[in-house]
Amino acid sequence: MRSFSGAAQQLSLGADVVNPDQRASLSPLAANIDFLRHLPKFAHLGGFGLHGRGRSSGVRSPLTEVSDFGDNPGGLRMFTYLPPDLPRRPALVVVLHGCGQDARGYDHGAGWSTLAKRYGFALLMPQQQEMNNANTCFNWFNPDDIARDKGEAASIRRMIDKMVYDHRINPRRIYVTGLSAGGAMTMAMLANYPELFAAGAVIAGLPFGIAGNVREALSGMMSSTSRPARELGDLVRNASEHRGPWPKLSVWHGSDDRTVHPGNADEIVKQWLDLHGLPQTAMSESKVDGYPRQVWWNAEGQTVVESYTISGMAHGTPLGLADNDERYGAAGAFLIEAGISSSYHIAKFFGLTRRVRQTRAQAEATAKNVLSFAASERAKPFPSVAPVTLQGPDVSTTLWPRTPPSPAPAKPRRRLDIGGAINRALTAAGWKK
Repeated sequence: MRSFSGAAQQLSLGADVVNPDQRASLSPLAANIDFLRHLPKFAHLGGFGLHGRGRSSGVRSPLTEVSDFGDNPGGLRMFTYLPPDLPRRPALVVVLHGCGQDARGYDHGAGWSTLAKRYGFALLMPQQQEMNNANTCFNWFNPDDIARDKGEAASIRRMIDKMVYDHRINPRRIYVTGLSAGGAMTMAMLANYPELFAAGAVIAGLPFGIAGNVREALSGMMSSTSRPARELGDLVRNASEHRGPWPKLSVWHGSDDRTVHPGNADEIVKQWLDLHGLPQTAMSESKVDGYPRQVWWNAEGQTVVESYTISGMAHGTPLGLADNDERYGAAGAFLIEAGISSSYHIAKFFGLTRRVRQTRAQAEATAKNVLSFAASERAKPFPSVAPVTLQGPDVSTTLWPRTPPSPAPAKPRRRLDIGGAINRALTAAGWKK
């Protein structure tokens, strides 16, 4: 099954026209080949026909490749970014690119390494190879790649295990997100390893388990079939022995997406609400940067599912200014300026933006300022206050100021250890061991 997609596409180029009456008697492989033969008619299915459009030639990204991460049954590549002075027990975000993209190109466009540097978390970006899929799509529709401990899903899990071991990742703060085929693979990772992830986010993706081959995948992309919530939930429940609690989920989709039908976002939400045992009617509706956001929360009042509809947007990751007026990423193929930063809001949903990470120089400067202020306050003279008389109809009382304390016998003045105080402050803040 490893090379099924590429072989089917190659064979389809020379296939003769198959009479619809004969199609029913075809084998599953031949039926898929016949279906793929008609792909030129579906030019909008860019997810399977964008060879090289989003590659990272010349883009800037601090990602570095890790060549050895153990068993690699999916044949993927591993790229990471660890910001300077990474805190102890950091969070980890796994980011999966879309078709026609690679790790560095998607990082440059979506801005994840910039977010990681600002907020102090580790970044893992698996990358597909052309030998697995000619358009560098993660094979989210191939049963041998989306089953627990098999294929590409297993390779991504091995990468996460290496990050946890090498960099002391907090196992309760591991997150996953992706675009398009990467979004569909995000759903596969959440379904197969729900105990591993605290939360996930999918952009222009599809529900887990709705496709088992290329034909079903393309059908799901072109038109989203409405399924019962329980049926969708069972697809996830049957993927592992896990029975809850389930990860949180953020769902993003453009209303004018012609590559992956926008109805898939509703099906993803439906699938995850069933897992959480929540009603399909949103508990809260608002607008964020002008776009509708629906929210569902659990019995403890924690938001567990949210859904953004980016009105008028086509297929891609929405970009824009964040709440702090900073920009993350750059527009490009399937990276669309929309006035809202999905990467920032996803990081916020993951709980990663609560504390801005200072550089070591900034932390040292802050410690020096605090010590300098304390020293100047100690040097101030004791205040002198004149007596105050309180006059009433039957009494007159004079209040005298508190007498300054008598000077203590002179002792050798202890020198203020600025360097030691800074080191202690850095250690307490987690900057030093």
